[in-house]
Amino acid sequence: MAPPTAQHHPSGDPDLVVGHEHREVTGGWLRPTVFGMVDGLVSNFGLIAGVAAASSGARPVMIAGVAGLLSGAFSMGSGEYVSVRSQNESMRAEVEVERLELKHNPEAELAELTQIYIDRGVDPELAQLVAEQLSVDPVQALEIHAKEELGVDIHDLPNPWVASGASFLSFSLGALLPLLPFLFGADVLWLAAILTLTGLFVTGAITARFTTRPWYYAGGRQLALGAVTFAVTYGIGHLIGANVV
Repeated sequence: MAPPTAQHHPSGDPDLVVGHEHREVTGGWLRPTVFGMVDGLVSNFGLIAGVAAASSGARPVMIAGVAGLLSGAFSMGSGEYVSVRSQNESMRAEVEVERLELKHNPEAELAELTQIYIDRGVDPELAQLVAEQLSVDPVQALEIHAKEELGVDIHDLPNPWVASGASFLSFSLGALLPLLPFLFGADVLWLAAILTLTGLFVTGAITARFTTRPWYYAGGRQLALGAVTFAVTYGIGHLIGANVV
């Protein structure tokens, strides 16, 4: 959770305090965590359901589930690392373009920043004054141009290792839930389904904390999407197999 900000109201009244708190959603962990958890639940149960519908006994299902967990976790982790690392490198390249433009063509960059503020409704003379003041410090000027033109905070790029670790761990946890009954020798698909659907609902409900959606809507939406996936994969497994668990 970001630290709360509190200051006195601009009117000067000491009894009026304005301030608020923001949830911590930066650092590159939220999206891969949610995506990894949901992907682990849905993909591994889909795999388990398909194998269970096409085979007899818990052993083939357990082997498929473990393989799905390991391969998926490593795939998700490495994929997130490469994705975030590539995104950061691309963004840094664009920031470097801005750095060179500020160095070799400062007048045009000043006019560009001024126009940005004018387009936002600032009086032209005031926009010119603000842009000039912000451009005095080259470091600050680069930060401002990166935010205004690229929409990025050059000091707060997502961490690829955080994204990779979050994706790996959350996928592993999600993929483990539908596999648990078979690891303990229970040859019952319905128990794996209950665990998976519960996990999907809880994951969706938790993500609602970072949005404006009610928890029951987010949880129910995730549960419904997962149920459709399970029905399709189980149906396909049943069509190509001879035994149904």
